[in-house]
Amino acid sequence: MIRFPAEWEPQSAVVIAWPHASGDFTNLSAVEDSYHFIATTITRFQALIILCKDAEHESHIRSQVTSNENLYFVQTDYNDIWVRDTVFLSMEWQHPKVPVQLLNFRFNGWGNKYPHDADNTINLNLFANPIFKGLATATLDLVFEGGSIESDGQGTLMTTRNCLLNPNRNPDLSEEAIGSQLMNYLGAKRILWVEQDNLAGDDTDAHIDTLARFCDANTIAYSACDNSEDPHYASLKNMENQLKAFKTDTGEAYKLVALPLPQAIFDEDGKQLPANYANFLFINGAVMVPVYDDPMDKLALERLAACFPEHEIIATPCRPLVHQYGSLHCASMQIPATVKLNLKH
Repeated sequence: MIRFPAEWEPQSAVVIAWPHASGDFTNLSAVEDSYHFIATTITRFQALIILCKDAEHESHIRSQVTSNENLYFVQTDYNDIWVRDTVFLSMEWQHPKVPVQLLNFRFNGWGNKYPHDADNTINLNLFANPIFKGLATATLDLVFEGGSIESDGQGTLMTTRNCLLNPNRNPDLSEEAIGSQLMNYLGAKRILWVEQDNLAGDDTDAHIDTLARFCDANTIAYSACDNSEDPHYASLKNMENQLKAFKTDTGEAYKLVALPLPQAIFDEDGKQLPANYANFLFINGAVMVPVYDDPMDKLALERLAACFPEHEIIATPCRPLVHQYGSLHCASMQIPATVKLNLKH
């Protein structure tokens, strides 16, 4: 039996890839300030694995982040820092000889929009690292990104047709074939399909982690808009209606928690950026919530705090990150506690 753990379950580590001068960020210093906050916060609670380009890059990062027993480095090449979409997904097999399996899906730069050769080799490099020695792995010929899927840990997946069925991903596969493969690989019993356009500036073709997230098996937090003048208004109301129609696996309506959109943020060319609060990150004992120096930050934090009374809610500065069209969840990947890593200094 295969199970895709929910993100709020205990974790052994989080993976991030540190931004590099060869990347696309023109505001690298500000982005590194955000990463410093993210790294310092995560290592307060659990292990953090930082991917870095080479020894020189690792040395640079070490000069910025206080060394501690929860900090680990892996040197590997990568094109982009958005490891939510490039680092493996962890499955529980509930088998005595193979308790977990790490799945390496094919990555094609969000529909061949960006160079991705190095990103597509990250997992093979991780699997060869001593940290992951002895773990069962599988490399699959399906184009798929972690940010496109949500799991409640009980066999329900949530995703968007706009991404998974986009012909720029798996053009030769039907909806039925893609759904069947996901249910097979991820051990799902059912899929909640959302019809939803991407947020302005989002180049992932509407990843679910910018739109709607499971907070527990019965609760969904989602990007919402009450301003009829906002270009997102109609599409997000349409998504809201779809979420209201979804039922839990016991037939109940989901509890829905509306997260406001921050005020529009634009890049230097006047292009709107996909800032949102749905891109939060679970860690052990805390929920890190992206904030954008915006009046809506406070409301989003309050609403998520009500969802997670047992967790510390940590406002995490992400305004610099959205200049490359992603945020906190996009930039991180959790590894469940059932994946026993070889973490030794």
